[in-house]
Amino acid sequence: PLHTGKPMPSFDTVSEVDLQEVTNAVDQANREVGNRYDFKGSCARVEHTDNQVKLQADNEFQLNQVKDIVHKKLAQRGIDLGSLDKGKLETGNNQVRQVLIVQQGINQDIARKIVKLLKDSKLKVQVSIQGDKVRVNGKKRDDLQSAISLLKAAPIELPLQYINFRD
Repeated sequence: PLHTGKPMPSFDTVSEVDLQEVTNAVDQANREVGNRYDFKGSCARVEHTDNQVKLQADNEFQLNQVKDIVHKKLAQRGIDLGSLDKGKLETGNNQVRQVLIVQQGINQDIARKIVKLLKDSKLKVQVSIQGDKVRVNGKKRDDLQSAISLLKAAPIELPLQYINFRD
């Protein structure tokens, strides 16, 4: 068949977090921690730098309360908690700390899993890994929508978004 030069319909599968919203959620969480009577005089606080949210408290019970507050504030701002990777608890200087890593992009293992899933599905789409995102092309828009439905239902341990839908 003659190629018309018109690009095939496509979309990108990404896993992105709006870091400004993370900053806003952390600010709100700190305000709540600062105002709560049960945290008076404690070292409980939350810090956000780049893709890390650092939690700190006097003990593990308090740290879990701080983490609950942060989770609530993130969820209220539309951030999927599945994009957080919890570091291990660290203890020292009479404090407990934990770092939550905000995952940006799709790592290679998950990208390969997405490619395999779509290839095994027998949908008429082409899939390619492009850096930290996965591009899906197909001749028919319906195939692309089926691909999105399949991915939404798949047990992928990272929240995915579907952007740059081109017809």
